[in-house]
Parts: sequence; structure tokens; C-alpha cells
Amino acid sequence: MKFGIATFVTDEGIGAAALGRALEERGFDSLFLAEHSHIPVSRESPYPGGGDLPRPYYRTLDPFVTLAAAASVTENLLLATGIALLPQRDVIHTANEVASLDHVSGGRVIFGVGVGWNREEMRNHGTDPRTRGALIDEQLQALKAIWTQEQAEFHGKHVDFDPIFAWPKPVTKPHPPIYVGGESPAAINRLVNHCDGWLPRPDILPEDLRRVRAQLAERGRTDVPFTIFGAGRDRERLEGWAEGGADRVTFLLPTRPEAETLSWLDETAELVAKL
Repeated sequence: MKFGIATFVTDEGIGAAALGRALEERGFDSLFLAEHSHIPVSRESPYPGGGDLPRPYYRTLDPFVTLAAAASVTENLLLATGIALLPQRDVIHTANEVASLDHVSGGRVIFGVGVGWNREEMRNHGTDPRTRGALIDEQLQALKAIWTQEQAEFHGKHVDFDPIFAWPKPVTKPHPPIYVGGESPAAINRLVNHCDGWLPRPDILPEDLRRVRAQLAERGRTDVPFTIFGAGRDRERLEGWAEGGADRVTFLLPTRPEAETLSWLDETAELVAKL
């Protein structure tokens, strides 16, 4: 099993370049970065983790700019969004950002996506929360068309554009792997039909991993990677996920200054070495 880091990079914590170097030096294989374009002052959507919304949510750097900075000082680190809030994004701009990052990094991108939970944030982007699932399904199909076709077009209910030229095409062929977050029936259906990997949250049980693996196998998809997203440092749970068929675990790195972050990474690397 491989190990990576999931975190928020903000203007108050370790910088992107320093973090990228630190992860590669300690043998972590991937960096998954969260995305929030903004936080509405008046919120009705409850924070899924319970309680007050943590401070990093208010100060998150753009994931593509941040991952490009990490790419510039690393050679093998996988650069991932975890997760990009695709229903809040323009699909053509997003296609260009992902392809550009894949180009400058030499093909090291994982595009993690999800529908999001903050309904007020969505509405500020012109997204109707009630149709965000149908929207993301069309967006995923449109992205693949843009990345793989010389003249791409898409005509759906929520995404519609006539033939376009769009370069660069991704280095990764046919396109960077798309990982989807979420454990709902809709998310699993999205995984089966549109995505290349799964990002279940750390409350997932080994038997749930096996169940989804069986669903994929029924569709002839036996090689879909599972990455546990944002885990704690619990050895027993890590071993259970490995037995359940997880391919990678990303540890949730607290947003802290550089010295504290490096110490935390050292401790986590020591744990991984003992597994």
C-alpha cells in the first residue's frame, strides 16, 4: 500500500514548495490538495465534520497554482486535487488547468473531484445544488472529450458547447486519472460509469471496500485504485484498509507552520516505516 498526504495549503502554513520537497524526501508518493474558492459569510450548510468550520477552509490557496509550485521542486510526487469542486467550475477552464499542470509536471496529475457540500458556495458560482450530481456527470464526459479529441464538442442538458480547439492535451494518455470522492449510491455509480479511482473517507470499513470492489468487478473493472482520503494515524485501521483492498492511504496533515509540519511528517513517516 502507498501513502500520501491530504491537506489544505493556506497563507498561514507551510509553503507549497517546501511541502512538496518534504514529502518526496520522506517517501510519500502523493499530495492531495483541497479546494474552496471562498466561504460565504452567511452559511446554512452544516460542516460535515461537525461544529465550527475550521480556519483553513477560509484561507485555501488555489490547488492548481499550489500544485504547480510543488511540481517545480519535485520529480516523482503525484499532484492531486482532493477534491476539486467541479460543479462550481467552468469545464473548459478546468480542462485547460488540469492539462497544463499535467504538461508542466511531466504527467504526474491525479484529478480528484466531488460534488461538494456547501450549498451557499455553490449558489455564488451559479450552481443549483439540486442538480449538481447531474452536472458533474456531464462535466466529466465533457472533460474527457476536450482532453482526447482534436475538435471537441459536447451537448448535454447542463453542459453545452460547439466544436472547440483546446491545447495542451494532457501528457498522460488518454487523460489524467479521475478519482471521485463520496460513498453515496450516486457517488459509487459515478465511479463505475465515469471515473478511474475512488477517494472514500476514513470512516469507510474494509467490508465496504470489498463490496464496492465486487460491484466494479461485475462491470469488468478489476483494477480501479482505492485511496483512503484524509486518514488519521491509526495503525489498526491502516491494516484493515490494506486487507480490504485499499491501494493508498492519504494522511490528513494539519495546516501548521513549516517547523511543526516537518516534525509531524517525520512522525508519520516513522509510522509508515513500521507497517
